Amino acid sequence: MIDIKLKAREEKRVSAGHLWIFSNEIENLDKTAQPGTLCRVLSSDGRTVGHGYFNPATLIAVRLLKRGPEPLEDDFIFEYIDNAYTYRKEIGIRKYGRMVYGEADMLPGLVIDRYNDILVIDILTAGMELLKDDILKAVKKIFKPKGVLLRNDNSFRAMENLPLKQEIIGTVPETLTVEENKVKYEIPVLDGQKTGFYFDQRENREFLKPYFKDKLVLDLYSYVGGFGVYAAANGAAQVWGTDSSALAVEYANKNAELNGVADVAVYRRDDAERILSAMGKKELPDQPDMVLLDPPPFVKNRKSLPQAIQLYVKLNRMALEGLEPGGYLATSSCSHHITREVFVDIIRQAAFKAGKRVVMLELRGAAKDHPVLVGMPETEYLHFALLQVR
Repeated sequence: MIDIKLKAREEKRVSAGHLWIFSNEIENLDKTAQPGTLCRVLSSDGRTVGHGYFNPATLIAVRLLKRGPEPLEDDFIFEYIDNAYTYRKEIGIRKYGRMVYGEADMLPGLVIDRYNDILVIDILTAGMELLKDDILKAVKKIFKPKGVLLRNDNSFRAMENLPLKQEIIGTVPETLTVEENKVKYEIPVLDGQKTGFYFDQRENREFLKPYFKDKLVLDLYSYVGGFGVYAAANGAAQVWGTDSSALAVEYANKNAELNGVADVAVYRRDDAERILSAMGKKELPDQPDMVLLDPPPFVKNRKSLPQAIQLYVKLNRMALEGLEPGGYLATSSCSHHITREVFVDIIRQAAFKAGKRVVMLELRGAAKDHPVLVGMPETEYLHFALLQVR
């Protein structure tokens, strides 16, 4: 373990609960250290403010695993994962859901999703990569999975100079089935997006349940039909879904069949902006009275934030323009660069540009298995709103 000393007055953010230390906050940055090396973090006057791991080659040079002067326990990985799972069990998440959510569980750079007896793990940083054996040992003891898939294909790994290569331990099938709110989803776990399914929208899907009844629903950026199939299974009159991915569309249609709603929910590969444009011109065969808009995280980094905001405004504006009075828009953003304040401002701009009177009925975040760490706003990345045109 090495010592990392902060410059004067640079410990304030850490003391307030943040777990990242940037390279320009460190005195005499040692660029020869092995990426991921465990470290002790010292204030400028020599006090221990925390322990974490160090990567001299990245902007976020230290990610803290523990705040305060006390050292890390020998089996801290097991303890942290076990604590994270205990919390999930307390909120009723056992078989399907996010078991470890990075910084919020004091395990920065580690994501673990559970699909019954299969675990899908994303190791995003060099520090967690060095702890991989401890992680695997802990999850085998705690969850006793039949198989573990190390996705390890996230672009964050490239930033840490880590290989983008999947690894399977035990038996992992090509597809898995998720059960959520009495709806089943088959997902392409090896080739799908992220870890295969978006558990973070679980409670938002459930929240929308009473609004789906008898609605004509347009499901954009549908992926495998998380929202749209749920709408069809809960009283929607018709669901039309689109995604740019042929694989996503294939599985969305499979999931409609799996839940007996293939006559209600129909998916095809298409461009969301083209569909919204046609909706605004009333060129669609039927005019939707509810739009589900769950686009990808357009913000790749802080520099791309202004362009991403413009795109989010455009998509929301087009959706609002196409809705008649009484129509609903359920809209989301999923990047930690888009704060709640920015998200609300995107909605305001979109409503203004659409020339519509819009009411915000609900403003929500991610499901509770994605807890927000107070003091670290980056953990609050998902924003969701239900709007109605009046």
